[in-house]
Amino acid sequence: MTWGRIEHLRASEGEMEKRKLGSGGFEVSAWGLGCMGMSYGYGPAANKGEMIGLIRKAVERGVTFFDTAEVYGPFTNEALVGEALAPFRGQVRIATKFGIRIDSIGQLVADSRPDHIRKSAEGSLRRLRVDAIDLYYQHRVDPAVPIEDVADVVKDLIREGKVKHFGLSEPGARTVRRAHAIQPVTAIQSEYSLWWRRPEEELLVTVDELGIGFVPSSPLGKGFLSEKVDDKTDRTDRPAFKASDSQPTGPRFMSAARKANQALVDLLGRVAKKKGASPAQIALAWLLVQRPWIVPIPGTRRPQRLDENISAAKVELTADDLRDIEIAASRIPLQGTRYPEALERQTGV
Repeated sequence: MTWGRIEHLRASEGEMEKRKLGSGGFEVSAWGLGCMGMSYGYGPAANKGEMIGLIRKAVERGVTFFDTAEVYGPFTNEALVGEALAPFRGQVRIATKFGIRIDSIGQLVADSRPDHIRKSAEGSLRRLRVDAIDLYYQHRVDPAVPIEDVADVVKDLIREGKVKHFGLSEPGARTVRRAHAIQPVTAIQSEYSLWWRRPEEELLVTVDELGIGFVPSSPLGKGFLSEKVDDKTDRTDRPAFKASDSQPTGPRFMSAARKANQALVDLLGRVAKKKGASPAQIALAWLLVQRPWIVPIPGTRRPQRLDENISAAKVELTADDLRDIEIAASRIPLQGTRYPEALERQTGV
């Protein structure tokens, strides 16, 4: 079920509409900018000066919400975001994450021990060049640390003025309820798009009930829904591309899965042609009308993609459009999980 566009939130020409995450008055632009890919996950880091320019261009276009994490880089993405946004203190909101560290052999491991959270917070404050972190997510649930203990530490950091709002990334509904009972959660960040709709099964209902905002990560399916990756992409049939490739990884990007999943991109293309928009804009516009407290964070390294994503707010999907998309999408048997099995088990717990 969709809520439809909220008329009083519609932006006038040249003005970015605003939305509120949670019940604590955390107001941000309806679109955020995911900054991870500038430094991490898509091949070598992009040119620092160009990315600073891109982030500042986003501010000029009305974006006030920026997403990073200490592990992106690691550490370099927070430093990039901190430098880029230093001239705009008080005008923007920065979200970052704790709870993942790199072990002695270079593996990412969950670590939400209280002392590690505090150490992470101090490092993030320094790199972001801020006195308080606007939104502090636990990056992944740590099975070795009760979520109540995690929420307690963040609660203390909020009391100390080092953090303003608490968030969780990729949690399950039960974890959200347990954390929220200790320290009110402002936002949940999890992957959500026409390609990955699992949050609809339980998570969206839970955050709606508790008054928590929702921040869809990978709203364009790591580029797949924007036609950057398709069934003709020249890659061998393996579950992940090389780290040096500027392409996403995971079972759903294996050649057979890409070929099957192309039907969803074709659907978006047909709607886009009708609306005079791009497939990416249709995918983002669809997300925005699902709930009034959803704030997607598409990422990019390219100014033209930034403009395209922001302009998606001008795309109006009617009730008929949404019904047609829903019916057509329900007939597409999507293939492949997001991550290899071991990594997928770390989400939704």
